[in-house]
Amino acid sequence: MSANSVSAQHLSADGARQTFDYLTDQYFDEYFSSSPTAGTSAGFHQYDDQLEDYSAAQVQREVAALHGLEKKLMEIDPSALDAEPAADYAILLGAVRAQLLQLEVVRGWEKNPDNYSSGVTNSVFVLMERPYAPVNARLRSAVEREKKMPQVFVEARKNLKNPPKIYTEIALEQIDGLVSFFEHDVPEAFADATDAKAKAEFAQTNAAVIAALKSYGAWMKSDLLPRSNGDFRYGAETFAKALSYNEMVDTPLDQLLAVGMADLRKNQAEFARVAKEIDPAKTPQQELAELATMHPAPDKLLQAFHDKFDSEIAFIRSHHIITIPSDVQPVLEEKPPFMRATTQASMDAPGPYETHSTKAYFNVTLPEKDWPAARVAEHMAAFNVGTIVSTSVHEAYPGHYVQFLWEPQFPSKIRKLIGANTNVEGWAHYCEQMMLDEGYGQPGAGAKDVREAKLIRLGQLQDALLRDARFVVSIRMHTGVGGAMSTDEAAEFFVTEGYQSRAIGEMETKRGTSDALYLYYTLGKLEIMKLREDVKKKQGAAFSLQQFHDDLMRQGTAPIKVIRKAMLHDDSPVL
Repeated sequence: MSANSVSAQHLSADGARQTFDYLTDQYFDEYFSSSPTAGTSAGFHQYDDQLEDYSAAQVQREVAALHGLEKKLMEIDPSALDAEPAADYAILLGAVRAQLLQLEVVRGWEKNPDNYSSGVTNSVFVLMERPYAPVNARLRSAVEREKKMPQVFVEARKNLKNPPKIYTEIALEQIDGLVSFFEHDVPEAFADATDAKAKAEFAQTNAAVIAALKSYGAWMKSDLLPRSNGDFRYGAETFAKALSYNEMVDTPLDQLLAVGMADLRKNQAEFARVAKEIDPAKTPQQELAELATMHPAPDKLLQAFHDKFDSEIAFIRSHHIITIPSDVQPVLEEKPPFMRATTQASMDAPGPYETHSTKAYFNVTLPEKDWPAARVAEHMAAFNVGTIVSTSVHEAYPGHYVQFLWEPQFPSKIRKLIGANTNVEGWAHYCEQMMLDEGYGQPGAGAKDVREAKLIRLGQLQDALLRDARFVVSIRMHTGVGGAMSTDEAAEFFVTEGYQSRAIGEMETKRGTSDALYLYYTLGKLEIMKLREDVKKKQGAAFSLQQFHDDLMRQGTAPIKVIRKAMLHDDSPVL
C-alpha cells in the first residue's frame, strides 16, 4: 500500500470522527433547546428560564431537524470510526430514530393530554428539587417558566385530536393533584426567597398557572373526554421499532413473549417452593398476606433503610461484588410532599453535568399523620422485610446509586446523556436477585434467622413477578402477539399471574398503556444474566464477578448489545 493511500485512509477516519463529534454536539444543542426541562435535569442551567414550545409548528421543526441529522449521520461510514465512537454512533442514530417514531408515528402530542399538564409540572419541579443555585435565582427561573405555561394549554386544545379514553381519564385523575402542587408545594419550595420583585411576580404567574390548569381540567371533562375514542396500542410494527431504536433488541416479538412467559413460570415455581419451605400448610397468597404485615413502625422506616445500607455495603465489599467508587452514602429523607403521589421510594441523583448540587437523595414516602390505621397498614406493606431489602438494593446498593457513582467514568457525552432503560432498570432489577444469589439476605448478612431469609427471598420473587407481568402485558396489550389483551384482562393478569393486589394491577395496567416498553426491567435483567454467563464461559477460571460488574459499569448506560460487543468482541444474540 502506498504512503498516499495510507494518509488518505487516515484523513477519512479523522474526518468521520470529526464529523461525528460535530453532529453529536449539534444533536444535544438542538435537543436541549427544544427540551429545556431536560437541560435543567442534566445540569445545563442556561436553559432554566426557558420552557418547551408545545405547538404543532415546533413539532414540525423538530421533525425536520431530526430528519436532517439522520441524513447527515447516514453519510458517515461507522467502519471508519474506532470501536467506542462506532458504538456511540449506533446509540445516537437509535436515539434520533426513536424520537422521530414518537413524534411522527406514536404522536403522543396529539394523543396524550397528560403530556401537557404533567409536562409543565415537571418543568417547575426540576427547579425545586435540588438546591443547585440560591433560592432567589431558582425562583426567578420558575417565574420565567410559569409565564409561558398558560400558552401550553392553548396549544394542547389545538393539538389533541382523538386521544384514547384511558389517557384522558388518567390526565383527569391527575389534574387535582397538579393544581394542589402549584397551590401548596411550589410556594412552599420557594418560601425562603427574599427577592421581593420575584415574589410579587411569582404570586401572579403561579395564580395564572393554577387558573390555566383548572380550566384545562374542565375542558378535558366536558369537551375532550366525550370524544376520546382513540387507540393507545402501538401495534406490532411500531412496538418492534421502538424496542430496536431504544434498546437495540430485535428479537422477534413471539420469541420475546416466550422468554417472558418462561421467566414468569420459573419465578412462580420458585415462589411456591420457598413458600412451602416456610409453611407447607399455607398457599403462596396466604404467605404474601402474612409478609405484608411484617414491617417496621413508620417512625423506624428511615432507620431500617439506613441499617440495610450499612449491611449491603459491608457485604458488597467482603464478597467482592462491585467497586463502590465513593464512601458517601445517599441522603435518606422523607419524600417531599410534591413527590409523594407517584412512588413509595426513589433515588434522586443529580444530572451528569450538575456541578453545584452533587448529593443524591434516597426519598421514602412515609404515611401521613392523619391517615386511618387501615391505610397506614396498606402503605407499610410495601416496606415489609422482603421488599425493604429488594428496594434498597434496587435504588441504592448496588443498584441505581452505585451506577450513578460510576458516572464520571462513563466514556463519552453520549454515554452520559443517552441511557437505555434495559441497562438502567435492568441493572437495578438484576441486582435484587444477584445479591441474594451471592448470599446477602442470609442469617448474619441482612437477615436475623432462616425464616426471615426465606421471607426476603419471597419479597424479591414477588417483585420479579411484577416485572414479569409487565413484560407479558406490554407485548400482548400493545401488539396482540400471543393473543390480544384488553386492559381488564391485563389488570387480572397482574393479580393472578404476577401475585399483585387488585389496586396495583389496575395502576400497572394504566402505566402500561403509555409506558409501552415497560418490559425493560426483566428484559434488561435477562440480557445482563446472559452476558455474565457468556463472559464466564469465555474466561473460565479467570472470571471475577467484581471485574465483570466493574467492566459493565465502565461502559455507561448503553444498550446491552453495545456492551456485549465491547466485552465479548462479537455480535452474539443478547438473549
